[in-house]
Amino acid sequence: MYYSIPDPPYFLLVAGFLVSLASGAAFEAVLKQSVQEWAKNRSTRTLANMQGMPLFLPFMGIVFGVCLFLSSGMEVFGFSTQLAYAVSVPLTLFIGWLVWSQLSKILVQLERGGSKALDLDSL
Repeated sequence: MYYSIPDPPYFLLVAGFLVSLASGAAFEAVLKQSVQEWAKNRSTRTLANMQGMPLFLPFMGIVFGVCLFLSSGMEVFGFSTQLAYAVSVPLTLFIGWLVWSQLSKILVQLERGGSKALDLDSL
């Protein structure tokens, strides 16, 4: 009786990590630039634009990279490909949605009360 264990996707594990790392750097740069632009002119239009495609695209790159990393990591530990993606896709989409909604709430709070609204040390 011959049983073959498939090779774990080490390449996808590293690729998912690098995709999320590169997208995270782009996300940080876009977010910093947008916040600095908002701090200069205090326009609500700038904050509304922050939630648009220039920030959402790198965020989705992070979500995709994390999903690929998580599913490949599960496959390294012996889970089947179907089970690994069945767990990692809903999990990363849910967590990505939670993070994006929290970022939106923080931007709205920043728009209403300025940077003093985010001062947690005063509480």
